[in-house]
Amino acid sequence: MAARSLARTLAVRRGAAVATARSSNNTINTFKASQQFVRSVQTVPKIGTEAEMQAEAIEQVRARIAYQKEVLAANPHKSFDEEWDELWLWIKISLFVGGPGCGLMLIKDAAIEEHHHRSDGPMPEYMNIRSKEFPWECDQCPFFDLDCWKKCRAEKEGQ
Repeated sequence: MAARSLARTLAVRRGAAVATARSSNNTINTFKASQQFVRSVQTVPKIGTEAEMQAEAIEQVRARIAYQKEVLAANPHKSFDEEWDELWLWIKISLFVGGPGCGLMLIKDAAIEEHHHRSDGPMPEYMNIRSKEFPWECDQCPFFDLDCWKKCRAEKEGQ
């Protein structure tokens, strides 16, 4: 009895939860899992004696372990040592290729690239549109425009 419920559980886990069939007009009909006999991945032992329930639970655990072994056998992974070797390979590639590459780009940007700063003269009108005044003492001056601040303070002292 436990083996049959385990077989159904494994069948559901392998993809039999949703069945598709083509009808006569070539549309796909999907039958929901609730319309078929479906057991969830987590099954509960049937009511019985404590020994029967324990035996069924152990059988389910063994079936899950067997399924995991089957999945791992179908998708072979690298060994622990191979994983570490690949990890160190990519660390070395990052340090010895990426590091100098970033350094060279920094040097190129510092030495060759033109640094774009705001031009010294007055700004065009479209860049100087204000809908309200600034909240500091020189209400027409942007915060970092030092020349405007000097003119504003000179005007205030002259008044």
